Amino acid sequence: MTDPTLEYFINLGQIGSKDAAHLDWSHAANSRLKLAAALRGPCHMIEADILLRGHEPKEPILAHPPMRDSDITLQEWLEEVLTHNKGIKLDFKSLEAVAPSLALLEEVLGDWGAPVWLNADILPGPRGTATPLEAQAFLKAVGCISSPVVLSLGWTTQWSAETDNPGYSWDMVRQMEEMCRGLPHPVTFPVRAALLAQSFDQMKWLLQQSDRYTLTVWTGPEDVFTVQDLLPYRRHFEKSQIYYDILDSVRLELCI
Repeated sequence: MTDPTLEYFINLGQIGSKDAAHLDWSHAANSRLKLAAALRGPCHMIEADILLRGHEPKEPILAHPPMRDSDITLQEWLEEVLTHNKGIKLDFKSLEAVAPSLALLEEVLGDWGAPVWLNADILPGPRGTATPLEAQAFLKAVGCISSPVVLSLGWTTQWSAETDNPGYSWDMVRQMEEMCRGLPHPVTFPVRAALLAQSFDQMKWLLQQSDRYTLTVWTGPEDVFTVQDLLPYRRHFEKSQIYYDILDSVRLELCI
């Protein structure tokens, strides 16, 4: 199964071709106010972070650590999204939130039809110190969902202006590909823009392994990179193979 995301927005007339750089993203829609703004806005995809509430009732909520509470539960969030033609990317921050969240997805969304991405960092990446979600447990949980989803499977990473920043190593990409090889779902690999100039050969190899694979380029708020760092990716790969979840000014420059 290949990624249906672009086809969905083409069929709605929101983009004109299979160019993933044309998709616009909204981030951290982890409150009622931010979700309402995202639903009113021009974005195609809405990203939010999921964990279990830190007190009773322990249910999935929208919040980013270290926050442990929110003014909106996942069920309420999904019910709002259901009335719109936006895709969603749910970023899991704890393994314990996965199973109850997937049950809600199946119950609330049913045959909704819009893109649903399920994101987790499952392996350590360049200079990554955060603990990834346990890979096999996450993949086993999402493997049980019957709704069509895109799995967004990444590495924990860090970037600093004060030191050298190595790219994604061969061991990292080979380990990830081995984990994803047998999955039935489309898989997108979130990769950090500031690390891509030194990772081209590894990413080229990774995308060659399956037509189910894409990249999603993202950036941290303090990261430094240039459009030139991304141009080899834009020129070499099919435009449907790489999403750009980066500043609109940079993303639109790539579209020229």
